[in-house]
Amino acid sequence: MARPPDAAPARTLGTFAGVFTPTLLTILGVILYLRLGWVVGQAGLAGAWLVVGLSVAITAATGLSLSSIATNTPLAAGGAYGIVTRSLGLEVGGAVGLPLTLSQALVVAMYVFGFREGWLWIFPDHPALVVDLVVFAAVFGLAWLSAAAAFKVQYAVMAVIGLSIVSVLLGEAGAPARAPTWVGDFEGVGFWGVFGVFFPAATGVLAGANMSGELATPRRSIPVGTLAALGLSGAVYLAVATWAAVRIPADELVANTTAIIDHAAWRPVVLAGLLGATFSSAVTSMVGAPRLLQAMGRNGVLPASAWLARSSSDGEPRRALLVTGLVALLGLLLRDLNTIAPLITLFFLLTYLVVNLVVLLEGRLGLTSFRPTFRAPQWVSLAGVIGCGGAMVVVQPALSLVALVVVSALYAGLARRQLPGDRDDMRSGLLVSVAEWAARR
Repeated sequence: MARPPDAAPARTLGTFAGVFTPTLLTILGVILYLRLGWVVGQAGLAGAWLVVGLSVAITAATGLSLSSIATNTPLAAGGAYGIVTRSLGLEVGGAVGLPLTLSQALVVAMYVFGFREGWLWIFPDHPALVVDLVVFAAVFGLAWLSAAAAFKVQYAVMAVIGLSIVSVLLGEAGAPARAPTWVGDFEGVGFWGVFGVFFPAATGVLAGANMSGELATPRRSIPVGTLAALGLSGAVYLAVATWAAVRIPADELVANTTAIIDHAAWRPVVLAGLLGATFSSAVTSMVGAPRLLQAMGRNGVLPASAWLARSSSDGEPRRALLVTGLVALLGLLLRDLNTIAPLITLFFLLTYLVVNLVVLLEGRLGLTSFRPTFRAPQWVSLAGVIGCGGAMVVVQPALSLVALVVVSALYAGLARRQLPGDRDDMRSGLLVSVAEWAARR
């Protein structure tokens, strides 16, 4: 029997398919193949380890905070938006969720551009716009079929990426290892400039959480899948960075963005990994963003919310997918997202900051409603807040101010609408706890 058009999607995805795979493939993207070598060449091996370690630490803190929330209460649809809304209300959730959703849609265009870069390496005479539009049509069509169909394709992509990493690590196996440059010159970009180039690789930590409405057991799947993907991807980045430092001259790493591909044991396999990684990341974002948009529609946060909230007969948010596809297509037609790419990263960081802040507040104030089975230490959430805020300031201070202004304006607009609150959100508990804390002191 078919479900009504506004029915909630079936909760059928498990830990591996719904969380681990999309999170891992979103992190192991274009940065691994086309930018990690540049990072090593600029920063040296020790500097690259520090860049990767700092990025992993920030995302790991967010992953641990996310795990605390996931094991404290059943998660509804909407991923990070649902978490923030349940804790801090619709106004804050909408103010953070809308830029995050738009950013995820624009990220699709960035991944398509990355795919095109690898494709033109093979077929340099193909028109770039035609390649972009064909890849976009394939990504959109796969997301239109269903999330389950999209994730099944990602199994094959993950196998190709695994082979490509093996091919990289076996490259130049017969040549003697060279002494690595431990600390690079940074050539005018500085440490934080290099960090800013690399950090987008770490913005996939919420990829699995975005599917919370379709996970069979989100309280188990989100912590296990997210933390496993973070650990494995961090190890891969460190291993490839070490290989690049001892196998390829630093000046070549800086000058040649495809140096890692050129020195791999089997270049076609690595190129296939690049194409697969960028394609799968685009699919993951195209599948995740409409679910955030639909969740906001169901809460009445957006214009035309009733229209966006509707699902198809098989539970897919195809109306929200149409809007996501339109935003991504507009991003493609810009032809160059470099001007707004930093702003996209900042909205991801801002979302991570709020997730960490929620856990820090709930744990610090001792709310009786906060009893997770997996409790992250408070210093971890605090480190996540400081790390995300610090990364925003040092990487793009001016754009960080723009991001805060945008979120504040959205919050003010939603507050004026007096949206109906969730009786289960923690705002009233926070106010009571703050009053009790102040009275005791």
